[in-house]
Amino acid sequence: MEKNRATIYTLAIGMPKELRYGDGRSMVTGIAKQQVPNVYLASRGFEGDDVADKKHHGGPDRAICLYPLEHYAQWQQELGKTLPTAAFGENLTVTNMLEADVYIGDIYKIGDAVIQITQGRVPCSTIDKYTEATTLLKRLIETGYTGYLGRVLEEGTIYADSPIELIEKDSAGISVLYCNEVYFQNKDADAMQRILAVEALADEWKQKLEKRIQVLQSRAVGKS
Repeated sequence: MEKNRATIYTLAIGMPKELRYGDGRSMVTGIAKQQVPNVYLASRGFEGDDVADKKHHGGPDRAICLYPLEHYAQWQQELGKTLPTAAFGENLTVTNMLEADVYIGDIYKIGDAVIQITQGRVPCSTIDKYTEATTLLKRLIETGYTGYLGRVLEEGTIYADSPIELIEKDSAGISVLYCNEVYFQNKDADAMQRILAVEALADEWKQKLEKRIQVLQSRAVGKS
């Protein structure tokens, strides 16, 4: 096996169910996932996998969620405890696919399926509730270690030991980490324009960045 070859560490799916957290509170969420030996990936996501909040999760641009295994060590050290399998609700926990190295628009063949990276994962408070942590969501945003999402170009079965093959590296070279830094921290309209220029970017991110650019430009006009 190649030293820096991307691999699947965990393949996991799960349907929405009740999550109890805090002092007797509960919510319905699809974050809790279980390992499976293989599963079919369709255009809208894995069979046997779904989300509860359809507005903020799921859909063709967000059919698959991947998270780098390498970050687990840092989070477990910071939190002082072991995290559950697929702690971030990801379908694939992967190695050698850090946010800094994965570009929006990159195309991968995984098992019989082909996917394209569309956006960074926008984490929500469910992660804190599921992991029983109060700082994890904040730290994901601060570091940009959010994981990322993709659309399905070719449907097919993915196995837990399927190889991950990079088919095409997007020529724009806009990494997920760069997108996260701009999306969460940056007020730079030019940086947002560079991200918008990537054709493969998820539609929701395109709409949000376009609105932010309009706001920044109108503020600049107001100050002039």
